[in-house]
Amino acid sequence: MINKEKMCIQSRQLIAADTIEMVLKNRRVSQAASPGQFLHISVPGHTLRRPISIADVDKDAGTTTILFKINGSGTERLAAYTEEMHLDILGPSGNGFPTATASMEDHTILLIGGGIGIPPLHYLGRTLAEQGKKVIAVLGFQSKSHVFYEKKFQQFAETFIVTDDGSYGNSGLVTDLLDDVTPFDRYYTCGPMPMLQAVTSKLAHKDGYLSLEERMGCGIGACFACVIPEAGTSGYRKICKDGPVFQAEEVVL
Repeated sequence: MINKEKMCIQSRQLIAADTIEMVLKNRRVSQAASPGQFLHISVPGHTLRRPISIADVDKDAGTTTILFKINGSGTERLAAYTEEMHLDILGPSGNGFPTATASMEDHTILLIGGGIGIPPLHYLGRTLAEQGKKVIAVLGFQSKSHVFYEKKFQQFAETFIVTDDGSYGNSGLVTDLLDDVTPFDRYYTCGPMPMLQAVTSKLAHKDGYLSLEERMGCGIGACFACVIPEAGTSGYRKICKDGPVFQAEEVVL
């Protein structure tokens, strides 16, 4: 059951170009959240809620961190919210990354993120590191001004930064680095569709999971606004309810 909640903004800051970090207080949400889930946030003046991935959780403090990019009137209005204001949310929503199924043989995990698809991988990577896994992160951004959370990832992962224009870190695409990273047992990826297509194609021989970024309607699986073809069938999977995380071979990108 998805609950409707109020979350108080504890802090709000611009952490990179057009990228906002918010720390939200609600103990029930923080206790229930798992890596890969999202919050479905109501924005006044806009009919559709905004699905925003959970970037981190502090269960002791009762806080949940989200990151989002300002890319339209809805996120622009959301970015204008300040400390002590409250957000109307549904969640935590969706099915997250299956960290509990990572076997003892999965010693090394590769995280591959692009842009605003990177935040959910932060909470995932920290969780896996706490389970004793070796974590490698390959993170792609547009340019140096868009880079965020590099030091946070470095706290638990061997981290590689890639920028489209070469202004910081490695130049090119995240897939350009995949042949150079340490051998790994499983991968998790989140980012724009072209990136996911390239990653899953290049790593087709590997066990992997992907998280899909998608504009949603109801966010609870009733409206069929966010569907993706299911591999091997003529059916579809609902991203908001069945996902946003899927096994790489489970859906057709």
